[in-house]
Amino acid sequence: MVKNFADKLVEAVKAKGSSICVGLDPRLSKIPKFLKMKAMEGGEHTPFGAAASAILVFNKGIIDAVHDIVPVVKPQIAFYEIFGHEGIKCYEETLKYAKSKGLLTIADAKRNDIGSTAEAYAQAFLGETVVFEGEDEVVMSAFDADAVTVTPYLGWDGIKPFIEECRKYGKGIFVLDKTSNPSSSDLQDLEVVERDGADEKKTGKALYEIVGHLIDSWGANDVGENGYSFVGAVTGATFPEQAKRLREIMPNAYFLVPGYGAQGGKAEDVAVCFGGGSGEKGLGVIVNNSRGITNAYEILGYDETKYAEAAREAVMKMKMDLERVL
Repeated sequence: MVKNFADKLVEAVKAKGSSICVGLDPRLSKIPKFLKMKAMEGGEHTPFGAAASAILVFNKGIIDAVHDIVPVVKPQIAFYEIFGHEGIKCYEETLKYAKSKGLLTIADAKRNDIGSTAEAYAQAFLGETVVFEGEDEVVMSAFDADAVTVTPYLGWDGIKPFIEECRKYGKGIFVLDKTSNPSSSDLQDLEVVERDGADEKKTGKALYEIVGHLIDSWGANDVGENGYSFVGAVTGATFPEQAKRLREIMPNAYFLVPGYGAQGGKAEDVAVCFGGGSGEKGLGVIVNNSRGITNAYEILGYDETKYAEAAREAVMKMKMDLERVL
């Protein structure tokens, strides 16, 4: 029987003594110049290939610097897709390298659809692909992430294929609920109306609350030994009151919390997200920080050749900041 992803996550958090997720969202303009120059030497790469090569070296440096003090990394696929197939190869290699260093990986791809399309997304990021069926059959993993972010707005049809792959391979999903961007309220805070035939009745609940109840139900049958389901929720640190409400609604969901740092979220805002599960202190949350760690060499005034050392310092500062509110 495969181990529940949430239990793997709890083990990793305890082993590293940290709930920090490092977002690997490489903007080429922020990659140290010396890495870009080296990637372009000799004219061996296309421009996209040189960019992907520099990013991969950069990512490996960050991973080497922090793998012993963080449990998980989260590469955002959009920053790799802009470099075409060479960027996608870089994404794949980044995931592989992180796993080789003992890190859990979250593919931030925000995938979803219905029917066979959802199944294909789920297989690509969480499961396996059957190639050349019959005597020549080969079974391979494409990205082989430990978890993937998904959107909820196609309902159960779009979630079920991901859950099936999670059960089969010990993987996880994080479903978007109350996101950290300012305009999320345009949709996610709307009051829901129920319809019974021609009659309409306001529920008094916001859409993000309804989605929270759905996430809770989608993960109800897959709770691990530590009281958390492999169906988690994305809940932004920039909306602490909503996050507090969602913790009440989803006691068994592990929260992936963006918005800390550059987007304005503070440790005090994250504090309301901890909890749930078995009730053990310091669990229930993975707090993402991207620019504050990967661009730390600029923020902290390091020489660009010391970008990895700066990233480690930024992680240690963030760790102390979060411990302060537990």
